[in-house]
Amino acid sequence: MHAGNRPHSSVARLTSSMRGVGSCASGASSCADADRPKVLITGGLGQLGVGLAKLLRRRFGENNVILSDIRKPPNHVYHHGPFIFSDVLDYTSLRETVVNNNVSWLVHYAAVLSAVGENNVALAKEVNITGLHNVLDIATEHGLRLFVPSTIGAFGPSSPRDPTPDLCVQRPRTIYGVSKVHAELMGEYYHHRYGLDFRCLRYPGIISADSEPGGGTTDYAVQIFHAAVKSGLFECNLRSDTQLPMMYIDDCLRATLEFLEAPAETLLNRTYNIHAMSFTPHGLAQEIQRVLPDLKVTYNVDAVRQAIADGWPMALEDTAARRDWGWKHEYDLAELVQAVLAHVTTGNQLARAH
Repeated sequence: MHAGNRPHSSVARLTSSMRGVGSCASGASSCADADRPKVLITGGLGQLGVGLAKLLRRRFGENNVILSDIRKPPNHVYHHGPFIFSDVLDYTSLRETVVNNNVSWLVHYAAVLSAVGENNVALAKEVNITGLHNVLDIATEHGLRLFVPSTIGAFGPSSPRDPTPDLCVQRPRTIYGVSKVHAELMGEYYHHRYGLDFRCLRYPGIISADSEPGGGTTDYAVQIFHAAVKSGLFECNLRSDTQLPMMYIDDCLRATLEFLEAPAETLLNRTYNIHAMSFTPHGLAQEIQRVLPDLKVTYNVDAVRQAIADGWPMALEDTAARRDWGWKHEYDLAELVQAVLAHVTTGNQLARAH
């Protein structure tokens, strides 16, 4: 059942009964059961969902965080906390999941990313827009705190690029970017119209070591580490001088948790930029070569991905996030390279041992 099949009056009918969501005080090691949110993560088997689930389970308890996806999880995910099948395009089923599990926070990671979206626009529209409408209405009806990530892809060639501020012209040229601008505006509308506790962070490119890239334009910055350790050869699909904002996954997940826990009254915006570092493929390769000097990098530019990257920010301006809820990154480029290489090297050693 899709967005057009829901009861049209549900949002308006239940808006007046929306309740606040309690959360643990920041920094506390534990909190009373009554204050622990029950979290549902859609699209949970993507790059960020499993890591966020681990972080939230340490914070709120294993059984209070439910991962969901439409794919079968690997054993190490299935056996380390609740996992359910959930399709964001199935409105009735998703609504039942929220009600039956007493969900109070919904993290909506289900999405089709930039490069994949350009190859399948119809799928991107369905998942990124219809799926969003479903979670917006369900979150409003049941008084949830809703987190929807946005992206550097929500900006376009006419946006200021270095740095890109929170508020500026947004005219993206990908269906992924268009759908994320739509998400930002719809979320803010639902907040002002219905009181929905909508929260959105514009993520830069996220670099992780233990999950596969999901079809994004910044995937090279993950793939290069695996190639450096396995073969010492890497072919990059962006130009060597393509500067984009990036962030290590630990910073990204911590930012998401801190933003989710921030008191609503401190949030002057509902959508914030967050930034850690910016670099080019050449700059990243040079930093990796400090550790692995034999790495050889060649360039075979993918025209679609390069065109996308050329319209994206070179850096994000994130003063508001640092002011309003205390955002502060911990990993710069050197620390990122050391952390990812250590993780990838250990993983390959374990794989060979088995």
